[in-house]
Amino acid sequence: MLSRKGIIPEEYVLTRLAEDVPDHARYRARERRARFVGKNGACNVAHKNIREQGRFLQDVFTTLVDLKWPHTLLIFTMSFLCSWLLFGMVWWLIAFAHGDLDHSTRLQRGLGEGAAGPPADFVPCVTSIHSFASAFLFSIEVQVTIGFGGRMVTEECPAAILVLIVQNIVGLVINAIMLGCIFMKTSQAHRRAETLIFSKHAVIALREGKLCFMLRVGDLRKSMIISATIRMQVVKKTTSLEGEVVPLNQIDIQMENPVGGNSIFLVSPLIIYHVIDKNSPLYDISPLNLHHHEDLEIIVILEGVVETTGITTQARTSYLADEILWGQRFVPIVAEEDGRYSVDYSKFGNTVKVPTPSCTARQLEEDKSIMDSMPLSPKATIRKRSVKLKPKFTVSDDAS
Repeated sequence: MLSRKGIIPEEYVLTRLAEDVPDHARYRARERRARFVGKNGACNVAHKNIREQGRFLQDVFTTLVDLKWPHTLLIFTMSFLCSWLLFGMVWWLIAFAHGDLDHSTRLQRGLGEGAAGPPADFVPCVTSIHSFASAFLFSIEVQVTIGFGGRMVTEECPAAILVLIVQNIVGLVINAIMLGCIFMKTSQAHRRAETLIFSKHAVIALREGKLCFMLRVGDLRKSMIISATIRMQVVKKTTSLEGEVVPLNQIDIQMENPVGGNSIFLVSPLIIYHVIDKNSPLYDISPLNLHHHEDLEIIVILEGVVETTGITTQARTSYLADEILWGQRFVPIVAEEDGRYSVDYSKFGNTVKVPTPSCTARQLEEDKSIMDSMPLSPKATIRKRSVKLKPKFTVSDDAS
């Protein structure tokens, strides 16, 4: 069969061919480590068994903003419909208690002044209300301030004037909350983070004679991120000296960038790097550890203020062990053309192999002879254009 000849890898064996695979090979593959932070920045954490659900209602506005769009639009619609129906019922009760409905019914039947009932000079609380449907329409007119002119409140009933004031205030509050919620959802900070990109893979290579963990970050928009800062953390399972197991231990790692410190000037894509020294959690990492079985995840967090809106935004990504390429570096993507710098984003994540020792940073620091045996980077990796310049002056020997 194909699986026995090695044409198809064992982890991709079809169902029909699985019966030909030995049991020890069928169950040999391990599942990939679950991410703590996804490549798109979403946190892969599920909150379960939360008993104090009432805490979410104490911050209603944030809860509404965090809801999904279908739920937000449903609450937006139901809030107005419920308020219209509630005050429509109130207006109908006021008209019923004052006798407006009986007077309107008799006028519609043509009973006039000679019939038993309210006098001819009867003044209703609200004109032209003769059913619940008309009371509901008047409620909409009051809260939305449409004012068709057919229905209006008279000075006959103080209760009607009070209800008119209350409904206007309630309508303004609902408008402020719901419209503010819609505005905040459309201008959330993570929308700006969609144009902040990270390289798909990180690399480890030599820089200035030391092993460095490197990644590339860029901004697709022309509007800048003000006071941009970047930091990295290593998330891995650790065990303390007392035997306590910490499944997601977050360890900050020192970061270096071309402008020094944690602040970056993100006008063009930058290569952010971390020097792997004795204080680094990657001090004992070698190429043998960079596989999907390794319990290692590096989280990168970029924060800054959006120049156009002034809102603080945050972009996140992570790199698992098998997403770190050993012995490679990023290719240059910034070039000078026509008096300005241009960025070729088609090569944003491209890497090239470079000579790198296949040992840990600890071994490299303890054994200096490893660097002496390392070949230099080939010159062909960087292309240079040769330009022939014509001499401006000629020197000649005059005969005396």
